[in-house]
Amino acid sequence: MACNKRQRSSSSHTNNFDVFVSFRGADTRNGFTNHLFAALQRKGVVAFTDDQTIQKGDFLESELLLAIEGSRVFIVVFSKDYASSTWCMKELTKIVDWVEVTGRSLLPIFYDVTPSEVRKQSGEFAKAFAEHEERFKDDLEMVKEWRAALKTSCDRCGWDVQNK
Repeated sequence: MACNKRQRSSSSHTNNFDVFVSFRGADTRNGFTNHLFAALQRKGVVAFTDDQTIQKGDFLESELLLAIEGSRVFIVVFSKDYASSTWCMKELTKIVDWVEVTGRSLLPIFYDVTPSEVRKQSGEFAKAFAEHEERFKDDLEMVKEWRAALKTSCDRCGWDVQNK
């Protein structure tokens, strides 16, 4: 979630974005995704960025969901701790649902994780879901939706950028 400024209004829902990037900031913001956003900007691609688009005082979750609905293409950067973030899982679920409704494109990038690890939810993904199931034991349906969104997004052809 980061990027290019567009005409500002009081809410991001009035903006349309070429790309919405979902990523775990702690894993990739100061490296891979910064380079990705810079490359997109050089090509004139308007990408949503939470730190430049959402204004102080706005409700973060509703603004993110509106930004997803206002985007044409979705890039999901799966990293080791992606699934541990409830924000990432909520974004991914909304993205997958929106892609199914609108037919828009979802492009997965596997950053230092294998597509199989994400699809099968093994390794760090298994640990994250064990924690989610404990934390959200009263809403396991939500966790089930997160698992399904991960699998659905990994069924698409993407880029494996391990050790690159």
